[in-house]
Amino acid sequence: MSQVPEPFATTLHIRDHCLCLHAQRAARSLSRRFDEAMRPVGITSGQFSLLNGLNRPEPPTIGAIATLLAMDRSTVTANLKPLERMGAVVMAVDAKDRRGRRVGLTDAGRALLAAATPIWRAMHGEIELGLDGQGDGLRAGLKRLS
Repeated sequence: MSQVPEPFATTLHIRDHCLCLHAQRAARSLSRRFDEAMRPVGITSGQFSLLNGLNRPEPPTIGAIATLLAMDRSTVTANLKPLERMGAVVMAVDAKDRRGRRVGLTDAGRALLAAATPIWRAMHGEIELGLDGQGDGLRAGLKRLS
């Protein structure tokens, strides 16, 4: 059975209205901006998010970080490897559950996070200004979707 192609008007409608497409485009744009901003300290925006997520009184489990970042555990582990090679994080067997691992910031990781946080603040402030006071509404909507 041959399929009738969707009219071009449908393509335009999806382009203009698809929340998934707009969220993906915005996420890529934000990532590029933060990646560029973080370049002077030698990390990406994703690595900054990982470092920030690890900044806790006790080293979290890989599963806890995966939940925080809405990633699967294997992706978190893969993304931690460059930070581990940089000496910013250390992975250890979880003493409470030997099957799991916990990840903690090293002194170098804490220093890296301390250097990156003012960059994040400046870039985040710039982006918030561009949202004309609608940042809280955008965050609320994104939280409802996730």
